[in-house]
Amino acid sequence: MSGLTQTVRHDPRWTPALTILAVLLLVASLRGHVFVIPVWVSYLAAFVALTSMAAVAITNGQGHWLRIERAIILFWALVYVTNTLVELTDMLGVTTFHPSGRNAFSLMSSSVTIWVSNVLAFSLLYWQMDRGGPGARASGTSARPDWVFPQPAAPEDLPAGWRPFFLDYLFLAYNTATSFSPADVAPLTHRAKMLMMAESMISLLTTVIVLSRAINALPS
Repeated sequence: MSGLTQTVRHDPRWTPALTILAVLLLVASLRGHVFVIPVWVSYLAAFVALTSMAAVAITNGQGHWLRIERAIILFWALVYVTNTLVELTDMLGVTTFHPSGRNAFSLMSSSVTIWVSNVLAFSLLYWQMDRGGPGARASGTSARPDWVFPQPAAPEDLPAGWRPFFLDYLFLAYNTATSFSPADVAPLTHRAKMLMMAESMISLLTTVIVLSRAINALPS
């Protein structure tokens, strides 16, 4: 049993960690961003999530740290998505009822931050939700898949025991936000479909806000 445990190859944590840091960098660099929750809340939540990832990496994926990491990241991502929806509501109100109430740079920076953070937050959600999370997928105890990836259709081109890693879910989230479709990855469960609908809606609304503000800024 110990020999089997040593062969488990857990997902590298540096890629999702860089994703969280990228979200924080956007929030810090785009000063005109519209905030609904205090900035320090995002920093604190990200610090806790990064700490749990570091613990998983150091302990080589001990069970209790995997559960803690999963709960923290799911909570962080869901709160961020909820906050994004509230921000979009605020921006829609500004562009619709008070088009001159906020300057163009503030709306533009908020839109860029929301769109990129949307992709990154949903990639973390997909990574932690599919088949019970990265720990379950690595140990072979994964539950019913939420998404079907195309790679198993060509097993001769894949290493033995292939499974999706974080970058696969980042690619899925990017395609969903840009083309409003899952591309070559098919959602199977209702929760997967609902999450992808929410991501597409956020991306579409963000694009509409930018376009409507750009049209309003044109000289009459």
